[in-house]
Amino acid sequence: MNREEINLQEITEKILTSKKYRDTGVNTATIKDLILQEAPKHISQKHLVKAVRRKLHNIVAPYLGEPDYRVLSERLLDIPTSSPKSTAIRAFCKQILAEHASTRERIPYLETFYTRLFEKTGQPETIFDLACGLHPLSFPWMGLPGSIKYHAYDIIQPRIDFLNHFFQKIGLAGLAENRDILVNPPQIHADLGLFFKEAHRFEKRQPGCNRQFWASLNVDILAVSLPTQNLSGTHSLLDQQRRLIQENLPVDVQIEELLFEDEIIFLIDKRGD
Repeated sequence: MNREEINLQEITEKILTSKKYRDTGVNTATIKDLILQEAPKHISQKHLVKAVRRKLHNIVAPYLGEPDYRVLSERLLDIPTSSPKSTAIRAFCKQILAEHASTRERIPYLETFYTRLFEKTGQPETIFDLACGLHPLSFPWMGLPGSIKYHAYDIIQPRIDFLNHFFQKIGLAGLAENRDILVNPPQIHADLGLFFKEAHRFEKRQPGCNRQFWASLNVDILAVSLPTQNLSGTHSLLDQQRRLIQENLPVDVQIEELLFEDEIIFLIDKRGD
């Protein structure tokens, strides 16, 4: 199908109002982008919708078992302290981080993880947390000041609302935003961009997209992390992840690796590009 043959708004609304997605608050730009990407591959709207649903499921499936953010916000309100270093705030965050594999693996070495990261990058004044998921709940272990400008981007509105509530609770500006960063990358400047355990999923969404996406970001250093093993822990992914990075590097950049037990961070220094 070509663009003239598709009703972009009709298909978008059809997917957004379906039982599976009506409560997710998923960004409409994501759905429209998938429709336009898939349209040339299909001859009927029925097949197009099916393909878009399949792609969308791959993007949001890890979060379809989302916690009840209204309940979490109420629990957050009941915590008497607002200090991110407090035992109560840390316990609250750790419980939520433990519910998702991508953040659970990092819990045993959270403080070491950010100490090593910021030793290499320096302490940032502005951060992009790109396709952030619930990673911003790791802030109590980052050792960063309350003056930090922490921009968190994700495509699920209830999660964004909760993250802004969390930021405000601990004294940060509420800078979480519902944005599809692949379709609409942030244009402001940041000292550090965090793109954790998402680059391989972006490749599945749109092969080869990381090169242009990384090049578009106005960041001094981009920290791209990827898992070092498959989910069962039986197979190393290191060579595969290094190839993904090398194939998508912007020109004229320096790169450094930080290796952890289950994760590798590629530090891409964009100040010379």
